[in-house]
Formats: sequence, structure tokens, C-alpha cells
Amino acid sequence: RGEWPLLVSEIIATCGLIMTILFIRKNDESSVALGVALFITAGYWFTSSTSFANPAVTIARVFTDTFTGIAPASFIYFLSGQILGCIIGHKIYNLFE
Repeated sequence: RGEWPLLVSEIIATCGLIMTILFIRKNDESSVALGVALFITAGYWFTSSTSFANPAVTIARVFTDTFTGIAPASFIYFLSGQILGCIIGHKIYNLFE
């Protein structure tokens, strides 16, 4: 998978998820759950992690030995991508608000 592709895909997934939540919440709070479900379903196909986009899930997956687990060496790329994606998503949202 490589380190940089992991980082970039997590940035995109987390940024997109944050923007999905913020923009939907701004217009229709009752649709946030549906929007999140649809985004995560889509993220399953465009990220190598099946779109963790959640540090708690990332930490848990380090300790699993399944096809959805992650190598401890990859952890920092997933976590860094999620942090950067959060910041970027929030900044983009603020540009449009």
C-alpha cells in the first residue's frame, strides 16, 4: 500500500467526512446520520483502510489480526491523515460558511 497513499487517502476520507457532517448539519440536522452512512460506504471503495476516518477505530485495528487490521508501522500515517483531514475539512467548511 505504501505510506504516502495511506496518508493521502485518510486525509481525503476524513476531510470529506467532516465536511459531510458540517454541511449537512447546517442545512438539515436530521439527515446527518444518513449522509455519514453514505459517505463511509463510498469511502470503503476509495481508501485502502476502508475509510476508518476515526482515531479510535484506527487504534483498535492495530490490535486486530484480520483483513481489516493495520500494521503498527502504518498507524502513524493513518492517524496523521485523520488529524490533517479534520483540520483541512474544518477550514474548507469555514471558507464556505
